[in-house]
Amino acid sequence: MYKHLCVCVLLLILGILVRTQSFGGPRHGKAVVCYVATWAAYRKGDGSFSVNQLNPQLCTHLVYSFAGLNQETNGIKILDSWLDIEKESGAYNQMVALKNRYPHLKVTIAIGGWNEGSEKYSAMASKKQTRDTFIQSVLAFLDKYKFDGLDLDWEYPAKRGGQPHDKANYVTLVKELKEAFQDKGYILTAALGAGKNTMDVAYDLAKLSRYLDLIHMMCYDYHGTWDGFVGANAPLRGGSDEDALSVEYTIKYMLSHGVSPYKMVLGLPMYGRTFILSDPDTRQIEFGRTKVQNVGFKGRYTGENGFMGYNEICLELNNKTSSWERLWHKPSSTPYLRNGDKIISYDNARSIAIKVKLAMDYNLGGLMVWSIDTDDFKGHCTRDTDAFLDFVERHETMVDDPVLNEALKTLKLRDAHDHSDTAYVISGGKLHLRLPEPMHSNYPLMETINQAANLALEENRIVEEMDRITKENAIDHEEERKPSSAHTISADLFYITLYLTLRQLSKILRI
Repeated sequence: MYKHLCVCVLLLILGILVRTQSFGGPRHGKAVVCYVATWAAYRKGDGSFSVNQLNPQLCTHLVYSFAGLNQETNGIKILDSWLDIEKESGAYNQMVALKNRYPHLKVTIAIGGWNEGSEKYSAMASKKQTRDTFIQSVLAFLDKYKFDGLDLDWEYPAKRGGQPHDKANYVTLVKELKEAFQDKGYILTAALGAGKNTMDVAYDLAKLSRYLDLIHMMCYDYHGTWDGFVGANAPLRGGSDEDALSVEYTIKYMLSHGVSPYKMVLGLPMYGRTFILSDPDTRQIEFGRTKVQNVGFKGRYTGENGFMGYNEICLELNNKTSSWERLWHKPSSTPYLRNGDKIISYDNARSIAIKVKLAMDYNLGGLMVWSIDTDDFKGHCTRDTDAFLDFVERHETMVDDPVLNEALKTLKLRDAHDHSDTAYVISGGKLHLRLPEPMHSNYPLMETINQAANLALEENRIVEEMDRITKENAIDHEEERKPSSAHTISADLFYITLYLTLRQLSKILRI
């Protein structure tokens, strides 16, 4: 009887501890910004998404999208009262409350978005009085709903009905917001368009980098049906060095225009673009050349022409009766699918991992996703088996490199028998790569982001040590080729003696 009572008490205590336990976030130390498109709550069936389906351990920041701008008052406004503040205590409260269990988490509110347009933001930012009104409304809003800060998603200054002076006024608005936020400790971030034309016209990048805490780079929508041909939604690289429509071009452009890499957060799409071929009999698909109709097709949940969430795409692949052909576009590192006259260009675990590696190579501040509600959050789909294929291939190319053997002596990597969660370990005196196991989460792309970040940072540490040794060896080899110091001194003395002798002889001859 006594034993049974003790067991019951222990189970009760354990249950309380589990319910009150706090959880941490990603261990790699980079920002992982997760946008939540709140209208996903209205999607049908398994596409419907709510705050309680989030896994905050996968993110460092959650961005509630969106609030709007009241054109009459120039103040921030709620866009969906029922969802945001009324239904089941309101999604605002539900998301902010996550910080109680996940103290690492920051929860901010985004204002703007595509549907909000640009004109009213242009008007608000044009005058000191209206900017002050806006800033005061934001301070009151953040205080009332307990958000940690604001994300500016004005799409886009000086475009879509905006004015040329928006570029300067946007910097002024950001500077004044930052100053107003300092006493409260609020975060100020912004989502910036990644196209060169938009960056040139809309942003003074160096000044924005000075005032913003993080810059969310919207590195997607580079191509779609609007081009008239098949293209990658988020190509790693373009068709040439001059091609401005690629992820790497955007990164290089921002860095060259004064943006701090530590503030840059690379945006990753959790969706793809759909196309319908103009000629259904086309045999070979060529990105940038194969012509398509001016509209694509819809997904079963999102219902938007030319757009499909990853959760919709992977269900198509799961369907054993479908005839989708899986293809890979190597120049842009993009997976795509074909079924007759239908094409889907998207991102899967492998292409996401490649982009994460690029971000780590440039030492960026982190990663961002648009948007977490189109990941496979229900866990219906089969996991990709080639997510880290490119890491495996790089490991195979360097494992027998003699320089690596030298690097292993100083790196002090863990033994393969160690049960730590490091990926690169020593086994039999050689570098061994342990691929990460699934994290038992319903978010395969989000898992891939964090696992790839850990892998990339570990790999970069090894490569940096190999580079250091290679440079040292090159310097040593150069030193060996130089004449000895004694030999050099002897040669110098010879020439000095010869010069003095000739000078003395010249004096004698003059006499």
